Amino acid sequence: MDSSTKRQILISPVTRIEGHAKITLQLDENGNVDGAFFHVNEFRGFEKFCEGRMYTEMPIITPRICGICPISHSIASVKACEMIQGITPTHTGNQLRRLIQLGQALSSHALSFFHLSSPDFLLGYDSDPSKRNILGLADKYPDIALRGIRLRKFGQEISERVTGKKIHIAGIAPGGMAFPLTEHNRKALLAWIHEATETVQIGIGIIKKFHEENEAMVKSFATSPTLYMGTVGPDGEMELYDGKLRFVDVDGTILQDQLDPARYLEFIAERSVSWSYLKYPYYKPYGFDKGFYRVGPLARLNIASKMKTPKAQKEFEIFKAIGNGKPVHGTFYFHYARLIEALGCVEEAERILHDHEITSENIQAHGRWNYAEGIGCTEAPRGTLFHHYKTDDTGKLINVNLLIATGQNNPSMNRSVLEVAKQYVKGNDIQEGMLNRVESTIRCYDPCLSCSTHAVGAMPMVVEVKDADGNIVKRIERN
Repeated sequence: MDSSTKRQILISPVTRIEGHAKITLQLDENGNVDGAFFHVNEFRGFEKFCEGRMYTEMPIITPRICGICPISHSIASVKACEMIQGITPTHTGNQLRRLIQLGQALSSHALSFFHLSSPDFLLGYDSDPSKRNILGLADKYPDIALRGIRLRKFGQEISERVTGKKIHIAGIAPGGMAFPLTEHNRKALLAWIHEATETVQIGIGIIKKFHEENEAMVKSFATSPTLYMGTVGPDGEMELYDGKLRFVDVDGTILQDQLDPARYLEFIAERSVSWSYLKYPYYKPYGFDKGFYRVGPLARLNIASKMKTPKAQKEFEIFKAIGNGKPVHGTFYFHYARLIEALGCVEEAERILHDHEITSENIQAHGRWNYAEGIGCTEAPRGTLFHHYKTDDTGKLINVNLLIATGQNNPSMNRSVLEVAKQYVKGNDIQEGMLNRVESTIRCYDPCLSCSTHAVGAMPMVVEVKDADGNIVKRIERN
């Protein structure tokens, strides 16, 4: 069918995500979806304007990339700097970094689940869109809304009590950390553990109940299999801070394991597409057509052999049973995976806070420029993050490459949108709830498109269905 005879539905902007994007759906003559595109319509050029700066400035500059996961950017950046210097951080410096990264993951996962996604689960996909948000949730379920806010606050307080700032942090330095953790702050953070654990478990209860009551939807929601990538520890345990790369195929067979992240370009390539500023990364040995892979919470649980903490391990075993030991491909399971991670984060944070060296002042090793190239890798809340720097012999950056988790999920987000749109968008009578299900596909991935760009005021949505002559046959407005 010639594209000129197709009708289009434009969803702009996609709501309840971090950043700005839109979705175009193409309909055939019978009103069925036969094409979908997820457009990221922002461009920042961060890599280019870092050229010419000293490499040592990057751990302070790069947290400004993102207001949701600034710590991940700073950690990946400082690891690249340490490779350039040829130094290893101190034990306490490493532990403090781990601690604030766990706090960031908690804060981000709380925002994603309680603020952005739970209105769909608790208020309904077809509920009044003017109330299907955190304010409507607070009106009907005030305790749950407050718990989500406080869990996010706990994650940010970890950062503040270690670095002095909640976001756009300072203090992560080559060789470790610039500031020690005081005994007062250590005890203050430990006082949060019981509440944080309880809140995450309530969230797990919410998503499990939704799974039970909507089993058919959950099991059929964007289930196309992909490869998966993430970092693991020496025994295959899920590792957020300092692991090695593992790739698995659609059946869970390990394709590559314990890869040094510095070798990432041997296995990952990118291709541009015409409809988005986000590129299409893929697993190079399989090629562009077959090499799409996913990162993030669902991927990390699919590639991991085990968790590091007991409560998270118990949920992990339940999760693994869903796929009978093989990867769980259903996109909806991102939410459950995100909460299992959050539970493990609280447990690991408590363990670190009991480390007898955590308040030590031996927090930083020192070095100088020794090598022209450095690559840093860590797990951001949304997936594996790479920072790759090349310098001249004065330490000035001549090339910067940032491979962001959301970009790596871009091919799968597009495919998932198409699957869900085909399942729910039918005919000429387009209902808002149908389109909300399409939008919610993106919320499963929790993309971070441009977190340092903030919109103030209303986020309206206008959906127009046009016929082949461009005449509007259906219009839905959301204020």
